[in-house]
Amino acid sequence: MNEYNRREFLKLSGLGVGSLMVPVSVFGNSVPLGYRAPEMDLIANKQLADTALNAAKSLGATYTDIRIGRYLNQFVFTREEKVRNIVNRESYGAGIRVIANGTWGFASTNDVTTAGIAKATALAVQIAKANSRLQDEPVQLVPVKGHGEVSWKTPIKRNAFDVPIPEKVDLLLKANSEAMKAGAKYVSSNLFFVNEKKYFASSEGSYIDQDVHRIWPTFTVTGVDPKEGKFKTRQALSAPMGLGYEYLEGRKEDKIEGPGGLTHYNRSYDIVEDATAAAKQVKEMLTSAKSVTPGKYDLVLDPNHLGLTIHESVGHPLELDRVLGYEANYAGTSFATIDKWKTKKFQYGSKIVNLFADKTQVGSLGGVGYDDEGVKTKRWDLVKEGILVNYQAIRDQAKIIDEEESHGCCYADSWNSVQFQRMPNVSLEPGQEKYSAKDMIKDVEKGIYIVGRGSYSIDQQRYNFQFGGTLFYEIKDGEITGMLNDVAYQSNTQEFWNSCSKICDKSDYRMFGSFFDGKGQPSQSSAVSHGSSTTRFDQVNVINTARKI
Repeated sequence: MNEYNRREFLKLSGLGVGSLMVPVSVFGNSVPLGYRAPEMDLIANKQLADTALNAAKSLGATYTDIRIGRYLNQFVFTREEKVRNIVNRESYGAGIRVIANGTWGFASTNDVTTAGIAKATALAVQIAKANSRLQDEPVQLVPVKGHGEVSWKTPIKRNAFDVPIPEKVDLLLKANSEAMKAGAKYVSSNLFFVNEKKYFASSEGSYIDQDVHRIWPTFTVTGVDPKEGKFKTRQALSAPMGLGYEYLEGRKEDKIEGPGGLTHYNRSYDIVEDATAAAKQVKEMLTSAKSVTPGKYDLVLDPNHLGLTIHESVGHPLELDRVLGYEANYAGTSFATIDKWKTKKFQYGSKIVNLFADKTQVGSLGGVGYDDEGVKTKRWDLVKEGILVNYQAIRDQAKIIDEEESHGCCYADSWNSVQFQRMPNVSLEPGQEKYSAKDMIKDVEKGIYIVGRGSYSIDQQRYNFQFGGTLFYEIKDGEITGMLNDVAYQSNTQEFWNSCSKICDKSDYRMFGSFFDGKGQPSQSSAVSHGSSTTRFDQVNVINTARKI
C-alpha cells in the first residue's frame, strides 16, 4: 500500500470502524479514531455511588459495593505493507453488588444516572434475596479497612491513546518491512492498548478512583522453503506490560545481551529489531537447524518462556476457587489440594524455589493500587523454599485458609461482569548470588536453551504437562552449538519444580505476560504478568514433536 492509500485508509476507517471485524474479544461501542474519553467526574461518581449505597441499605442489604467504569480498547492490525484493521471501542456503565439475607446479588446498568443506579441497586437486592432461598451458609467476608477517598494510576510516561494512529501504523509497517528485507515471506504485526478508568465505592467507607493502562506489541514472522514445501514461524519476544507508549522506545539501557547472540529488553521493547531478528531466525530454522534427539536434557529456560510454565503450573493451580472445585466444569481443578497445604510440608519445588504473588509490581499487567473489592494490593508468598505455604484468596474465601484479610486479587473485566478471584502476578524470585544466563550455559554439559512461548497442554488438575517454545538452542559442554527444531518437554508440576537447580540473579529478571487470560462462566478475560530470571531444570524429558508415535 503506498503512502497516499494508507493515509486515506486511516481517514476512512475512522468513519466506519464499528463494522470492521477483530479476531479477539472486545466489548463496548465503536468510537472515532483519535477519540479520547473524558476524565471520570469524581464528584458525580461519588454522588452516584452514595445513591447505590443508601438505596441498598434501605432495602435490607448488609453490604454493598459499586463499580463505575469506562473501558477503552484500541487494536491496530497490519500484514506486510497493508493495514488490516483498526478497532477503537469504549464501554461505560456501573455494576452493583450486594449481600442481603447472607447471599450475593449483582446487577448492572449502562444508565449511569441517579434513577438508573437506583433501579439496578433494587434489582441486585432482589436477586440476593431470591438466591438466599438456596444458600446453605451465609457469605462471610473478612474485614477490610475503609480507605476514604483515594486514587491510583499506572505510572506511565506517554498515554498510548494520545499517540496518533499514523505513528502507530508507521511503526508496525516499518517492522514488517525490515523483516521482509531480512528474508521473511509473511509478517503480521499488531498493537493492543487497554485503559480501564474505574471508580469503586463500598458501604465500608472506600471511594477509590483508578486509571489502569496496558500495552502489548506483537507479531508473527513466517519463512518459507518452496523447494521442500516447508515453513517456520517465530512469534515476537515482547512481553505485554502495564506501561504507556514509552514501552516501545527500545532504550539501550534496558538491553540484555543473552546467550546465542539473542537480545532481550527489560521494561522497554524494540519491535523493529525483534522482527528483523525473527526473519533471520526462521531462515536458520529452515536451513540449518536440526531436529532434536529425544531424551533427558538440562533445560535453560529464558523468562520469556518460563512465564507461561509458571502461569499454568503455579498460577492456575494455586487459585483457591479452583482448589475448591469451583472451576471444575470449565478449566479444571487443582492437584494442590487443601490437605497438602495443611501439612506445611508439601514439597512443591526444590529448596531454591520461591514463588510469590504480587499485585504491586511496577510495569506488570496485574499491577493496581486496589482490587475490585476495594482491598489494597500487596505481595505474599505462595511457595517458600520449595514448600507450599499459601493460595490466592479474596474476601469471601480467606477464612477457608485461616487468613485474616483478603489477598487483594479480585477482578472483573467490565462494569457488567461480577468480580471474582483472578490470578495476580505470580513470579519466581531470582537467585541471590551473581550469576548470568551466559554463566548458566557454561555449567551445562548436555542441554537445551529455550526462548519464547509455544504450544502447550496441561491436564485438568494442572499437573501433567507438555510445553513447546519459540526458539531452541542445543548446549554441549558449556557452549551453544546450534539451533534445534521440534522440541517439547514433558513433566508434572511437582517433578518439574523439584528439578530446579539454579536461578540467575536479579539483573536478568524480566516479565512475561498473558494479555487475554480466560476464566469463569460466563468467561471473563484478565491480564497478568509472571517475572523470573533465566532458570535451569535438570534431566527433563524432551520429545521430538515431528516424529510419529
